[in-house]
Amino acid sequence: MLDRVPNLPAAFLSPEEYASDAKSRFTDIKDYFWKLERRQTFQEEGDAGYRAFMCGDWDEAMKIEAQGLDALRQRFKNVGFEYRRVRVAELPVTPYLQWEMQALRVRAEAGEGIRVLDADAVRDREEDGLLPEVVILGTAALYEVRYDRAGVHNGARRIVDPKVIDECRTEMAALWDGGEDFASYFAREIAPLPPPPAQH
Repeated sequence: MLDRVPNLPAAFLSPEEYASDAKSRFTDIKDYFWKLERRQTFQEEGDAGYRAFMCGDWDEAMKIEAQGLDALRQRFKNVGFEYRRVRVAELPVTPYLQWEMQALRVRAEAGEGIRVLDADAVRDREEDGLLPEVVILGTAALYEVRYDRAGVHNGARRIVDPKVIDECRTEMAALWDGGEDFASYFAREIAPLPPPPAQH
């Protein structure tokens, strides 16, 4: 079902509408906040750590990410549900993914559940293209988060069909079960890498 999400009927939301709509539904989450990340490169110009990484200031990027630890701990501690992120990764990792993994390391330390899935594990689901970027808020709503070709966030498609949400939640749980614990993946594939060069 996840591979079919881009072709299912949905309401399109601008980035601002998506943020507002998702925020309004957080109180409806009773068990899991699911997130599937598939793309290997995004653009996040609004993120200070990302900008430092792009400019080649790796130490500053790492410092910025670490500064968010306490706030993230409070966020994950005070919610009545569990955050579960499945991050699909291809090797060798892109510079972006190397930076994002550092940011995810802080999130994992703060309490977010994160598992990494090798891209080969989802190839059989990608005959018509990469799996979409998906966020599922309990049983309340599913969002296909959209990006342009350059990786810039440009909105989301909202689906509230209970059958679709249920099937996608089941698939997400299966991907989660097949993923590797973030800490072990990070230690093996990311920690030994030298800082990436400036990207522009």
